[in-house]
Amino acid sequence: MAVTKNVMRVVALWALLLPLVAVAEVLPPDRLDVMYHSYDGGGATIDGPSMLVRKNIADTVSVSAGYYVDMVSSASIDVLATASEYSEERTEYSVGVDYLHDSTLMNLNYSESTESDYRSETVSTGISQTFFGDLTTISMGLSFSSNYVGVNGNETFSATAKNYRYQFNISQILTKSLIAVFSFESVIDEGFLNNPYRQVRYKDSSAPRGYSYQSEVYPLTRNSDAFSLRGIYYLPWRASIRGDARYHDDSWGIAARDFEVRYLHSIGSDLLLEAKYRSYSQTQADFYSDLFPYRNAQNFMARDKELSEFSSGSFGLGVTYTMPQRWLSVFEKSTANLYWDHFQFDYDNFRNVLDTEAAVGEEELYAFDANVIRLYFSFWF
Repeated sequence: MAVTKNVMRVVALWALLLPLVAVAEVLPPDRLDVMYHSYDGGGATIDGPSMLVRKNIADTVSVSAGYYVDMVSSASIDVLATASEYSEERTEYSVGVDYLHDSTLMNLNYSESTESDYRSETVSTGISQTFFGDLTTISMGLSFSSNYVGVNGNETFSATAKNYRYQFNISQILTKSLIAVFSFESVIDEGFLNNPYRQVRYKDSSAPRGYSYQSEVYPLTRNSDAFSLRGIYYLPWRASIRGDARYHDDSWGIAARDFEVRYLHSIGSDLLLEAKYRSYSQTQADFYSDLFPYRNAQNFMARDKELSEFSSGSFGLGVTYTMPQRWLSVFEKSTANLYWDHFQFDYDNFRNVLDTEAAVGEEELYAFDANVIRLYFSFWF
């Protein structure tokens, strides 16, 4: 299955194109976004184009359509340990509609993602309402995904997984300079939840390197909850500072903490600069081990480094330039946006099996850096 955590991170960065909070219920503006994204780190490269277009109809309805491509080439440590480098492509299409009635905004969205051995369909809906003179906004949402899993080269393998996601958000304008947002999200996963290509290793004295591999085995369910608190404080010198704290735990025993701070500064009327720092840490899953003592050591077994105990830090810079209207007079407004993020991942109990100089189970701990670049253009019409 080609959907990796690194791919998920790149996809999630698309959310940065959207506002952090809504302070009043209005339809999204007529807008076209065209983006190129690139991820490079840990032996994997992922890049591709994407496009999102929105159009309002009669001041009460907004329709949208999106297109997203990931072209993946991976020689990650997981791949090199048990297989050879591979390349593939993931394509996603999405459509959505928003409906505004007084101070209530409702939306319905559908997306489909396909690759050679994986297909996912997602339907989501949400509703938000403003209160107290637009000072308070409450929103709720839910989504359902059906996922179909295959294995390249094995036509007999077929599995499914389902995902249910529930969200609740409340944003409050506290002062003319401060906005706070509280969010809760609950996720239920059911079905085949692991990667059919990934394997665990176990001690085997008869093997040339002292260990052998067998397929991972995951539970068929996973429940997770996340709480977050965000805030935006507008500074008097055409700048703002944003903070985000998030806590997550799940039924697999993983507890995670995530903190981010972001500073934005306007220079004149056409230039916006951004700098941010993010820190993330998590505990390992109950059934994770870098090296099991023997074959079939327990009912559930995982060696996915994303289920290990690890931490990461990232630093990012961004610039948005509002282009003179005379350059593209057909549009009401046009911006060019460039963002760069540097990530550093440090794993506390996932070892580099490519370190053949060390004894089994004593290899160096794995770590790697990654860079994400997003270049996109936005056009209002």
